Amino acid sequence: MSQQGAALQSYNNELVKCIEELCGKRDELHRSILQEEEEKQKLQNDIRVLTERLAKVNESLAKKMASRNEFDKTIAETEAAYMKILESSQTLLNVLKRESQNLKEKSYPTTTGGSTQRTMTQS
Repeated sequence: MSQQGAALQSYNNELVKCIEELCGKRDELHRSILQEEEEKQKLQNDIRVLTERLAKVNESLAKKMASRNEFDKTIAETEAAYMKILESSQTLLNVLKRESQNLKEKSYPTTTGGSTQRTMTQS
């Protein structure tokens, strides 16, 4: 019977050893789970922060793009008005030159007579 008791004791020791190994592996796995849960929490927080930042950047970009579009519109309108001013100035200059020429012709009529020729050459 002592042999059976020794065998039972050996089985018991082996069983306790296996249970302790399983408990050790479970504890190691539990620590790993806790670490990954902590990392997951940190990553979720980082995602939340980055999502908020992205929303702010998108809002800022939208405002800036709207402002740029207003600048483009104002510049285009101003350039168009400026071109009209240039065209009007050119027209006014042409009219002024033509009227000036007409006035000169009225003031100094060009005839083939000698006195008119002298007046024009004297001036």
